[in-house]
Amino acid sequence: MTPNAASIPSGPSRRSFLASTAVVTAAVAGGMPLLTACGGSDSGSREGATSGKAADKLLPTYVASKTAAKPDLPPKNGSAAGYTSKVDLAKLVTSVPDKLGTGAPFKIMSPFWGSPPKPGCAYYTALDAAAGTKITWQNQDGITYGEKLGAVLASSSIPDMVVVPSWELVGKIASAVTAKFMDLGPYLAGDKVKKYPNLAAIPSDAWRMSIFGGALRGIPMPAAPAPGIVPYYRKDIFDKKGYTVPKSPDEFLSWAKEATSPKAKVWACGDMRWAAAAIFGLLPAGPLGWNIGDDGKLTYRIEHPEYLEHLEWVRKLFDAGVVHPDDKANTGDPVQRFTAGQILVVCSDTSAWYGKTAEQAKSNPDFDMEGMDYFGADGGNPTLYAGPPATIWSMIRKGASKETIENALAAANFAAAPYGTKERMFVDYGVEGTHYTVKDGVPVKNDKGNQEVVNAWVMLAAPAPYLAHPDLPEIARKQVEWQQRQGAFVKKTSTYGMNIVEPARYATLSSQFEQMEIDFVRGHKKLSDVQQAISTWKSSGGDKLRDWYKKLLEKNGSAN
Repeated sequence: MTPNAASIPSGPSRRSFLASTAVVTAAVAGGMPLLTACGGSDSGSREGATSGKAADKLLPTYVASKTAAKPDLPPKNGSAAGYTSKVDLAKLVTSVPDKLGTGAPFKIMSPFWGSPPKPGCAYYTALDAAAGTKITWQNQDGITYGEKLGAVLASSSIPDMVVVPSWELVGKIASAVTAKFMDLGPYLAGDKVKKYPNLAAIPSDAWRMSIFGGALRGIPMPAAPAPGIVPYYRKDIFDKKGYTVPKSPDEFLSWAKEATSPKAKVWACGDMRWAAAAIFGLLPAGPLGWNIGDDGKLTYRIEHPEYLEHLEWVRKLFDAGVVHPDDKANTGDPVQRFTAGQILVVCSDTSAWYGKTAEQAKSNPDFDMEGMDYFGADGGNPTLYAGPPATIWSMIRKGASKETIENALAAANFAAAPYGTKERMFVDYGVEGTHYTVKDGVPVKNDKGNQEVVNAWVMLAAPAPYLAHPDLPEIARKQVEWQQRQGAFVKKTSTYGMNIVEPARYATLSSQFEQMEIDFVRGHKKLSDVQQAISTWKSSGGDKLRDWYKKLLEKNGSAN
C-alpha cells in the first residue's frame, strides 16, 4: 500500500512543482483555503473564518478506526504514522463490511497528473463493484485544473462531485464554492458520520478545515502539519566525495562552491527558495502567513526581515554559479537533474523520496537520496511552521439527489479506508493478477496497474496521514523520522487550523511576489524592487487587510 498524501509547498510554482514531480497518489497543498465568518449554510458573508464553538457544532464526531493496522512508527511532532513491517495480505481486515452505494450513476471531476486511464477500465470497474458505485470520471489536467474548475463553476452544468484543491481557491473560484456546493452537515455532522466509519476516523482538525461558507461542504484529505518539503541530497555522491552535510547557510554556500564543476556538468543545487524559507524561519504563504508576534503586533510574511534575507541568500547561490543553468533559466525538471547527478541538492515533496528511489533501483542501484535536516539562519535550530491539516476536498453539488449524495459519500468512505484494510489495498493496488502480483509478500504493480491505478479514487478522501512502502520499508522509516525531527521545531501561526477566505478586493494583492522572487534571485530585479513591492503591497491594501485580520482574530481567537 502506498502513502495517502504528498505535501505540496504553499509557496510559488505549485503547478510546475506538481508537473515536475509527477505526484500521482495525492497532492496536498498549503494554499489558500476559505471559509465564512457568519450566516447560515447559504447566507451571510463569504469572508472570514469559522472556528471555536461555532465550528464544533458543525463537525462530525471523531471515532478512531477499529480496522487500521497499528503503526510501527506512531505519529510524533506532527508526523505521519509510519509502517515498516510487512502486512500479511491474507489477513487484511474489512473496513466497509456492507456496500453503502446503491449503484446509482454519478459523475466526478478531479485533477489528474499524467495520462488518465480509459473509461470503463478494469480498475474503475472493479472499484465500482466493490464499493457499490457507478462513477463516470471526468479527469482534468492537473496543471491547468484551475482554468477548468473556474469555467465549470461559472456554468450551470456542474458534475455531481468535484475535487477542489486549496491552491485553486482564489478569485471567483473561492466565492463559487459556497454558492455551488451543498452543506453535508445533515449527512455527516455529529453522530450522523458513524454511518461512514472511515470518514468518522478522519481527524477533527481536517474536518474543521472543511467548513466553507459556514457549513461543512468538503470531505477532506488530511495532511500532516510537519514540513512536507525536503531538501534532498545525493548521499551516495556525498559519501564518495567525502562531503560533510552543511549545517548553516554559510557552510552550504562554501560546500556548494566546492562541489560545483561545470566542466564535469555537476552543480551543487537547483533553486533553493523553498528550503531557504524554512532555513530563515519565514512564515508560510497565504492566510497562514499572518501571525501575532511576541510584541503583540500582527504582521504578514513579507514584512519580516527574514523575507528579504532568505531571498538574498538564494541570490548568493545563483551569483556564485552553483545553481544549474537550467534552474537559472527556470526550465526542465530539477528532480530529473538530481537523479542524473547533475545537481546534488534539490527541494521536493516528501513523496519523491520513495518515487525516485524506486525509479532508480534497477538502473542505478547505488543511488541513495537522503533528507537534509533544516538548520536555522545562524546554524542553530530552525523555526518551522505547521501546514494546514487539510488542503484538498471533494464536494457535492447543490441540488444533487439524495441517492447521488449517499453514493458519493459511500465512495468517499471507501477511499478513506485506513492502512491494513482490504479497501485500502483495493484503492492503492487494484485487483491482484490484473494490476499487481505478490512477490515475497509484497504487492508489485504491473504495467496495467501503473497505467490504471493512479490518482483518481485517492482524491475523494483519505485516512489520517500515514507513510508505507512495502517494497521499500526503509524509505517510509526515513520519511517519518525526518518529519519527526523537523516537527520538533514546528510552531503554529495565529491563523493555524482556520479555513479563511480573504475579501475579494484583496484577491490579487500578493500575486506579484512569485514572479518578483523568481526574478530577484536570478539577478533580474534589484533589492530595491522587492522593497518597493512590499511598500506598494502595504499602501494598495495590505494595511487594510491587516485590519481585517485583526477583527477576524479578535472574533475567533488566535491559534497560537
